[in-house]
Amino acid sequence: MGKSKWTRREFVKRAGQTTGAVAIGLSFADFLAACGGGTATPSTSGLSGNVEIFSWWTGAGEKDGLAELFRIYNVHNPNVHIINATVAGGAGTNAKAVLKTRMEGGQPPDSFQVHAGQELISTWVKAGKMEPITSIWASEGWDQYMPKDLKDIVSANGQVWSVPVNVHRGNALWYNKKLLDSNNITPPVTMDDFLQAMSTLKGKVQAPLALGSNGNWEVQMLLENNIAAAGGPDFYKAVMSGQASFTDDKVKQALTWIKQMLAYVNSDHTNLGWDDAAKRLIAGTSVFTIMGDWAKGYFTANNWTANTDFGAAASPGTKGLYMIVCDTFGLPKGAPHRDNAVAWLKVCGSNEGQTAFNPKKGSIPARTDVSASVFDPIAQQFMAEFKTDALIPSSAHGSATPDAFASAVNDEMGQFVQAKDVNKTAANLQKLSDEFLKS
Repeated sequence: MGKSKWTRREFVKRAGQTTGAVAIGLSFADFLAACGGGTATPSTSGLSGNVEIFSWWTGAGEKDGLAELFRIYNVHNPNVHIINATVAGGAGTNAKAVLKTRMEGGQPPDSFQVHAGQELISTWVKAGKMEPITSIWASEGWDQYMPKDLKDIVSANGQVWSVPVNVHRGNALWYNKKLLDSNNITPPVTMDDFLQAMSTLKGKVQAPLALGSNGNWEVQMLLENNIAAAGGPDFYKAVMSGQASFTDDKVKQALTWIKQMLAYVNSDHTNLGWDDAAKRLIAGTSVFTIMGDWAKGYFTANNWTANTDFGAAASPGTKGLYMIVCDTFGLPKGAPHRDNAVAWLKVCGSNEGQTAFNPKKGSIPARTDVSASVFDPIAQQFMAEFKTDALIPSSAHGSATPDAFASAVNDEMGQFVQAKDVNKTAANLQKLSDEFLKS
């Protein structure tokens, strides 16, 4: 795939041309025709005018899911014109820059896509640029349908700040099922099982564990998964909030496990992205990769069948834990069309909206009452585990920690894969914690 890397949000194909914040001017009838929708049901909302929804969902799958949310919104609010303000670019990098300019300039969209937790709270909530949506959460009865752990991630200072529309899983182990079966290896559960399986496979494939670490966030995902495996959910949350030390033996164990994993990875991993690593499983040159569940979209787009060609499990040592990578929408202060924005948030949090959105997006619903029947077998497995597992927020993807911390950790983990110095890296991570997590 050369040096042009897919982001996790471009897993079906590369995003289209960068659009900036472009409004679409379709009539409701035209929009429904374009989306394959039907005739609108009568509405009693009484809303009219515009609603501007800002996101970076421009790639296949994600833009299709967004269109489903728009379709449902206009079924219930046919007199509201949707302005689809999308900005193409990897995992929202370009969109966040545009959003910053608008928010600081006092020109917010009516609602915008943001990762659950600190990506919103440590920026726009802290800056006083958001309205709490606690009353909307209560009026819609979302406590009945969304796990408390997830609500906690989108809450701060006694208020709820955004509504989750989906959930991706960050701690997922993917494997070539036929290669595991032919070598009489069962999917590993513990870290010892995993390391033993890779030892068995060494010499039988080019590299048992496929890794694409171009960007280093992929290694940060290994770090956070391993910290959760070594210390459990309470320790993980404590260390990511600056209440426990990165020099703790549990973090050093997590780093040691990464060092051991690196003995089994492809030698060119620093030049590859996560999608290139997934490609190695399809080619049969690797058996395992650890990546978020957007990898499933890559496999299925390449005509692999879940539980026949490939399988999935929690990353080693994290059975019973669910690493949350979650997209949400909030309500900016000064939203030009506030009532229309509130109606949008209600669609995002609804059973109807999440049922339509998530199969297209490749994620699972944040609500636990959505029927699993429209999802593939692995998504159904993850939906069941989401209901029972301890939920923990990803630092690598903006929920557990501020962006500045995650960015600095990426750089540090890039150094670690070269030097593999556990003690030095632990000490450096603690310095970053002191700088970014305790201020």
